[in-house]
Amino acid sequence: MAILLLLQRREQVTAAEAARELEVSERTARRDLDALAMAGVPVYSVQGRGGGWRLVGGARTDLSGLTAGEARALFLVAGPASAATPAVKAALRKLVQALPEPFRVQAEAAASSLVMDPQRWGSSRIEHRPPPRFLDELQDAVIRGVQVRLGYVDPNGAETERTVHPLGIVAKGPSWYLVSDTEAGRRTFRIDRVSSADPTGDPVRRPEDFDLAESWREIADEVDRRRTPLEIQAVCAPHGLSRLRMILGDRLEVGGSTTDGRIEVVIRGHNEYALAGELAGLIEWLEVTGPPGVRDHLAAIGKALVERYG
Repeated sequence: MAILLLLQRREQVTAAEAARELEVSERTARRDLDALAMAGVPVYSVQGRGGGWRLVGGARTDLSGLTAGEARALFLVAGPASAATPAVKAALRKLVQALPEPFRVQAEAAASSLVMDPQRWGSSRIEHRPPPRFLDELQDAVIRGVQVRLGYVDPNGAETERTVHPLGIVAKGPSWYLVSDTEAGRRTFRIDRVSSADPTGDPVRRPEDFDLAESWREIADEVDRRRTPLEIQAVCAPHGLSRLRMILGDRLEVGGSTTDGRIEVVIRGHNEYALAGELAGLIEWLEVTGPPGVRDHLAAIGKALVERYG
């Protein structure tokens, strides 16, 4: 299929060109071209200098009835959101290079329009919910590169309307987000709070160096910092570091070694009391060095435990 679409786009190719484009050996490309002719596909070879393979009369294929929308849906599995095997992704990436316009542009956009981030905010537990109402419309706008007049309800119930430049869709645990440029800068919208989504037809203003996965990492890091604004300093016994990583996840930052062989760490949390309670069970490996408020809470927790269980 990829070779057939390549012929359709280029009019004539050599076996060497087909092999280079589709990342196969020249022998494989020649075998597949011969197989197309033997199967009754109207291809023929032109011998001599400047020769190659052609489609008889500029024959066309419609991908066996595949529509542009179906082609876009197919190539979603070639992107970073896919659970497809590397071999499937590689095959589809090769095929996308052979697609005719406008299929190729929209298929390439589809392959980079979605990022999956399976963990919920602040938790490793995964929940599954039905996709939100306007997900298809917004992803279509991302792929086609058109602006959207967006109705949006904030957490307090106030509804606003604005024109946004959709750049990508992210699934974070059970929630879906639209990453967009706006007049106020780059913004992220919860899709289940979208009340209307009307494409304007105007082209999106897309930064040349924009990468959805990298942009989402920056957004997620900023959200995590806001959710856990407190940082404490501590030292950890080397054999306890794996336990800390398992319990704290990305709230743990590991530093260098101290003179006594322990490891410096920074731990983020929401407030001093909650973080002290979380770390109280880790005293076998961990010594909190600051701030003083967390140490005071740990001492009070220890005193209460001794009074109750001592």
